[in-house]
Parts: sequence; structure tokens; C-alpha cells
Amino acid sequence: MLTVNAWAAPSAADPLVKTTIERRDVGPHDVLIEIAYAGICHSDIHTVRGEWGDISYPQVVGHEIAGTVTEVGSEVTLHAVGDRVGVGCMVNSCRECENCLAGAEQYCLTGNTGTYTAIDRDGTITQGGYSTHIVVVEDFVLRIPDAIPFEKVAPLLCAGITTYSPLQHWNAGPGKRVAVVGMGGLGHMAVKIAAALGAEVTVLSQTLSKKDDGLAFGAQHYFATSDRQTFTDLANHFDLIINTVSAEININHYLRLLRLNGTLVSVGAPPEALPVQAFTLFNNRRSFAGSGIGSIAETQEMLDFCAEHGIAPETELISADQINEAYERVLASDVRYRFVIDVATMA
Repeated sequence: MLTVNAWAAPSAADPLVKTTIERRDVGPHDVLIEIAYAGICHSDIHTVRGEWGDISYPQVVGHEIAGTVTEVGSEVTLHAVGDRVGVGCMVNSCRECENCLAGAEQYCLTGNTGTYTAIDRDGTITQGGYSTHIVVVEDFVLRIPDAIPFEKVAPLLCAGITTYSPLQHWNAGPGKRVAVVGMGGLGHMAVKIAAALGAEVTVLSQTLSKKDDGLAFGAQHYFATSDRQTFTDLANHFDLIINTVSAEININHYLRLLRLNGTLVSVGAPPEALPVQAFTLFNNRRSFAGSGIGSIAETQEMLDFCAEHGIAPETELISADQINEAYERVLASDVRYRFVIDVATMA
């Protein structure tokens, strides 16, 4: 066992604190990663504060991980010592169910093994990336292209794939009108990726305060949802809407913006329900869908796509002792657009 430094939540109500955790010994198919950078996702905050259900404490979160391989198991073939690699939201799956066999292990029917708060193969609770090292089975470790700045890449392992997957699945591209609801960590990645795919991109944000950013990231249009006229002017307009916000919204207002056969996909996960009026779906044969992350193969595809198109998240680098402050700033929407922890500050 390897003892490593980490920052953990001791309870749902207390700030995160510096601690140590144990990592399992490197098995034949395992990779030991020295973590360099870990992104802060709103999901981390929901989780440690118990907003998505009860968890065990103390808990180390973080599922946007970038680091370097320092040791490999005797049977590892996919990675070598010195490789730049990443780990996202899952570290294993059953690999036997229908979905896993179809290459969609993110939807494992028995539940994929999350990077944190899940039951690992040795019966322990998985602990995430707010730590100096992690041991992961090789099949769930991603290759980080050299073209993506190492200090910026971590958020792609969640925010990047969470938006890339639905954009690809619902065929965003030339000739398609795509709206992105929200201009936060997920939203700004959705804008960049949709624009790179060739779609006509519109941002729907509460205010116009980030309009210049949205247009710089590739959006052609930007509207404030606080202006009710927006919902009149854009009625029956979009082929695809990606809802990235993690707060309660009136989903029916946004569904009415879909044209014939349009789809609204929620990737933000508010703890509250989002009631849908059936007749809103009947009109224009609209669809309301959800999307999780992406498979390992799709995540690698996303990383390669971002490298090819020069896409990287907008990040603010912080030290480990700034994590609790960063949480409060995320909740206040005071970040453009993703915090990344410099894990060297945990040493």
C-alpha cells in the first residue's frame, strides 16, 4: 500500500482538509499515476455536500485528473512509465453487460466504478484526484496528446467529454442550429466543441455578462434568458439544445425553442426535478434526453479532437489550500471557467 497526501471532506458540512489516504499496490494490469493537476467540477461539490445522496466520509473527490505514469504492472501494454495520462469519471466497469460489450461502459448496467465514492474491486471506497497519486487499471487511463497544455487538460476529462458525447450523438455539425444553456465550466466547452464541429452555435445565458467570451469561443449568437423576449424570438428554432446548468430551470420554456424533431439534452444535474409538460413534447415531435459522460474510447476521441482543433478549457490554477475558497466561488459563478488544482502544492 502507498500512503499519499490528499484533501478530503470530513463531512457534508465541514470544509475540506489536508490528510493522507492509502492507494492499493500496483497489480498486473494497473498503472500508478503521479497526479500533476486535478480539476474542480461542480459534481465534486454536490457529492461532498450530500446533495446527490449519502456518502462515506472522509471522502476525496476529483474526477478530472492529469498526471504522469510512474509505475506499471507486469502485464500492462497500453501505457509506459513517463507517459502523460488522464483519468476521468470512472475507473472500471463490469465489462460483461450488454452496454459494456457495446463499448458504452459509462452506462454499465451494474454501475460503472466511479473515480470516487464507489466500491472498488478490493471492497474499499474509491478516492479521487485531489491527491498526489492514484492507481487505476490500464484500460481506464487515457493518453493525453502533447498538443494540449498539461496544466489545462484536466477539465476535458469531465467537462470536455460530457459535452462532446451528446454533440456527437445528436449529430451537431454543419447545417445544425445548436444552443448551449449556461456559460460555465460545461457550457464554455460545449460552445468550443460545437463550433469546431461546424454547427451554428447560440449561447443562452442568464445575462449578457459573458457575451464577449461566448463569441470568442465560437458562438455566432448570444441571448439573455432573463429577457422573456428571448423565448419568443427563438421559438421553434434549434435542432439541438445542450443544457449545462446544475440549477432548476423551467425546462418547458427551453423545449419550446426546438424545431421539428429537435432534442434538448440535459448534462447538468440539479438535485431538483425538472417537470415536463407532455404537450410541449407533442408539438414539433420534440425530445427531452439526458447524457452522462462518454466511453473510454469516446473520451480518447474527444482528447484527440481537441488536440487537432486547438481546444483547451479556460482555467484558473490554484493551490490546494485554496480548494474551499474555490468551492464558494464556483457556487457564486465566480470562475472563468474551471479551477484546476496544482497538485504539487499538496507535497
